[in-house]
Amino acid sequence: MKNFVHLHVHTEYSLLDGASRIKNLIQRAKDLDMPAIAITDHGVMYGIIDFYKEAKKQGIKPIIGCEIYLAQRTRFDKEPKKDDSPYHLVLLAENREGYQNLSKIVSLGFLEGFYYKPRVDREVLKKYHKGLIALSACLAGEIPQYLIEDRYEQAKLTAKEYEEVFGRGNFYLEIQQHGLEDQTKVNLGLIRIARELGIPLVATNDIHYVNQEDALAQDVLLCIQTGKTREEENRMRFPTNEFYLKPYQEMEMLFAEYPEALSNSLAIAERCQVDFDFNCLYLPDYKVPENYNINSYLKSLCIEGARKRYPVYDGVVEERLEYELKVIEEMGYSGYFLIVWDLVNFARKNKIMVGPGRGSAAGSMVAYCLGITNIDPLKYGLLFERFLNPERVSMPDIDIDFC
Repeated sequence: MKNFVHLHVHTEYSLLDGASRIKNLIQRAKDLDMPAIAITDHGVMYGIIDFYKEAKKQGIKPIIGCEIYLAQRTRFDKEPKKDDSPYHLVLLAENREGYQNLSKIVSLGFLEGFYYKPRVDREVLKKYHKGLIALSACLAGEIPQYLIEDRYEQAKLTAKEYEEVFGRGNFYLEIQQHGLEDQTKVNLGLIRIARELGIPLVATNDIHYVNQEDALAQDVLLCIQTGKTREEENRMRFPTNEFYLKPYQEMEMLFAEYPEALSNSLAIAERCQVDFDFNCLYLPDYKVPENYNINSYLKSLCIEGARKRYPVYDGVVEERLEYELKVIEEMGYSGYFLIVWDLVNFARKNKIMVGPGRGSAAGSMVAYCLGITNIDPLKYGLLFERFLNPERVSMPDIDIDFC
């Protein structure tokens, strides 16, 4: 069996940088008889569901990952010329916990560390490292950068720090060969560190397009990204056309002296096991005040709203409200209504224009009492069952327009 798997792969979701269409990428991996392939887009996880489904469809094992951006100082430092060149680091989810931690890391990159790119820092990695396998990345990685700058001891110290963060056996030194000027120098440094510290090597190819002839299309994407034309000399470009999905034989020729670096890619792939169940709904866990559960809190908000909406809170109103709440609770959608109420409530409090709710949701008294919709379903004889029906289990769909 061919003992190599591509673990450093950019798809079309590395926007204006990756030119690998997911379907073509997976098909090529299948044609080359590869058992698995990873997705490691730059700083984002937009593509993982499309990637996962296509890989499963074609009988290839999907490995979920991301090449994150690591701030040179902290994620909160955002000073021009100091903090606009983050390092790269490849993270692969080994299990479900790793996937959840990777999602958290990527989210924090946008929510807290965004400065030109979504960045995180060592603090975030230490907090959310469990279930993740880390690779030292391309020439833009922190360790390769120190080696390029002839700071070997700093590179070695940093490798040791990464291993301490992720744990022994969960951090790999990544060797690549695309014919770049600095790559041979960096590889020699990485191999030396591996021998001195016992950190394993792994061979990768920094895939940005599927076939070698696709290098031109990827170059055009870079021009669009940077606002340049292909004729301009001083612009961002890939120096060679070696960033494609290489067959096992080509990778074996490049790293013949380091067979363990090839076999380690397969070992990593075998460890990574993340599966998704698309037949289940996973709603956010809505936090309710103390002394309430999710159903009792929804009921209290509805009763409060009903007393404001209906000057006469009589048996007809109460009976309809109790019926709807019972159906919502039995179908497990109390949290959904609270989430929608929270969004609408926030918009109104912050003077963000928000629509009155459209479609069949207007038939729900619960939505009306929560202030999600503004049409009284009793007055107009609107049916709750058109919106939510226990005999036709489907996710409720409240159409709302936010400015």
